[in-house]
Amino acid sequence: MNKIRPYERKVFYYETDKMGIVHHSNYIRIFEEARMHYLNEAGMPFERIEASGILMPVLSVEAAYRHPLRFDEPFAVYLKIDKFNGTTLHVVYRIVSRLTGNVCVEGCSSHCFTDTSLKVVRTKHNHPDIYEVFARYSGMDFGEIFEG
Repeated sequence: MNKIRPYERKVFYYETDKMGIVHHSNYIRIFEEARMHYLNEAGMPFERIEASGILMPVLSVEAAYRHPLRFDEPFAVYLKIDKFNGTTLHVVYRIVSRLTGNVCVEGCSSHCFTDTSLKVVRTKHNHPDIYEVFARYSGMDFGEIFEG
């Protein structure tokens, strides 16, 4: 199993609002960026999943805002697959400021696996290579997944 590096970057100016902090809607985009990074690190790039005819639509997303991030502030996103049953998964996110160490946002998203006509797919039976990657990382704590 690969140890995963957290997704890291700085806040872009366009992500901030009149108060000079990241607008709440941008955290949802950051969650998605972190998911794509996580899949690459785990050895299952999203492009490979889509090339198999699988989509992963979002069923729900939540975010709780703890401390604001500001323009040019470096941050890291840690995520874990909290639940996975082969047809759905639940992902938990933690965004941490690299300047202060504060947890800035905690959130989660739920997804399902579908074919291109949006019919639910059971990955365990139809796409065992995809299933294996998600099952391997499912239920682990942040410290077990991330290096450093």
